[in-house]
Amino acid sequence: MTTRPCYQVDMTTTSDAPPSNVLVIGASRGLGLAIVEQYLERGRQVVGTVRGAEPTKLHALRDRAPGRLEIEAVDINLPGEIAALRNRLAGRVLDLLLINAGVKNDDRETIADVSTEEFVRVMVTNALSPLRAVEILGDLVSAHGTIAIMSSGQGSVANNEHGGYEVYRASKAALNTLARSYAARHAGDARTLLLLAPGWVRTDMGGPQARLSVDESIPSLVETIEAQRGRPGLQYLDYRGRTVPW
Repeated sequence: MTTRPCYQVDMTTTSDAPPSNVLVIGASRGLGLAIVEQYLERGRQVVGTVRGAEPTKLHALRDRAPGRLEIEAVDINLPGEIAALRNRLAGRVLDLLLINAGVKNDDRETIADVSTEEFVRVMVTNALSPLRAVEILGDLVSAHGTIAIMSSGQGSVANNEHGGYEVYRASKAALNTLARSYAARHAGDARTLLLLAPGWVRTDMGGPQARLSVDESIPSLVETIEAQRGRPGLQYLDYRGRTVPW
């Protein structure tokens, strides 16, 4: 299959839709960077976050989309930094809040092998911090906007028939459970809530053996997000818009 080179798009491209505000937490590389790129291509105003002060590919992308991409430095594991971002964005109304930050551990580690420190690191980054960010930033999202969190097909308990990736699976299953609890506490909220499974994608995190390229996953994932606009309640969907079993 022939695909266009990643991150080579015309940033002057706009859609017929009115400009909207998008915040992507975890946008310095990989899936987050590609999502930012897709929304810029659609003519949206985007805020993307990076963890440190060093220049990233997101900074290069900003140079190609002057005035439409802002970059904020935020460590999702530090609640004070998320709260400070919330204060800096006070007065903004977001159409989409997308939490993409996450980590993996050594895929070969089982619960018998993993250290307590490593288990806590993965659980905090992949489960606690994303939902804590939603709690802090959620009121910036418009009454009919979308809150989306990057999960994984490996977070599906029903589909876990072969084991493997134990700690990562557990962190994403915990993320999904916390999202369901959040949705239950906000019953009647008109906003769209999404848990997203992008597929196994060839990124630094996914590795070179992954089945999908970024170009095969992310444009479809963004189409899935946009197709759910205005549909209230929580859904767990893959990049093609198919429901993933819990």
